[in-house]
Amino acid sequence: MNTNAMFQIRLYLLRGLVALAWALVFAAGHQPATTATTLLLVAYPLIDVVASAIDARAGRGTPARTFQLINTVLSALAAIALGVAGPHGDAAVLVAFGGWAILSGAAQVTVALRRRAELGRQWPMRIAGGLSVIAGANYLVSAAADHPTLTALIAYATAGGAFFVIQAVLLAVGLRRARSLA
Repeated sequence: MNTNAMFQIRLYLLRGLVALAWALVFAAGHQPATTATTLLLVAYPLIDVVASAIDARAGRGTPARTFQLINTVLSALAAIALGVAGPHGDAAVLVAFGGWAILSGAAQVTVALRRRAELGRQWPMRIAGGLSVIAGANYLVSAAADHPTLTALIAYATAGGAFFVIQAVLLAVGLRRARSLA
């Protein structure tokens, strides 16, 4: 592992901790739906925009870069969609969030697969991406329910944040092992 691994450790850790903090704030204040709720909803994909853009910039010439750029654009579009959907109720938010979760989850799995040679198996990122796709599909179904709720987004952000932290820890352990063998 190289200096890129150190960068990825810091980025994954920060991204995970920010997602966990978002989940705590959202859990405390998403009911009843307000302008603040919509701002929080917009902020979540913006976390992904910033992290993916930083990752893509640092990863010039790597196989994962194209999908990081795609995810940056998808997340920016999701932020806009959530800003538009927020005032229209929980069902509209679930549709926007669900579509984004499916697409960004697929991009996340692809990035993880492309990084295997450089950063190891990336199983937490592959699992997180796969779960994002499943959760997104579930949100689309939930949007059609009689009384849709945004409560599931708390678990989504918590799980996503936890997987990023786990990936950071695994990379750090791998880097430490590689250094001790050198």
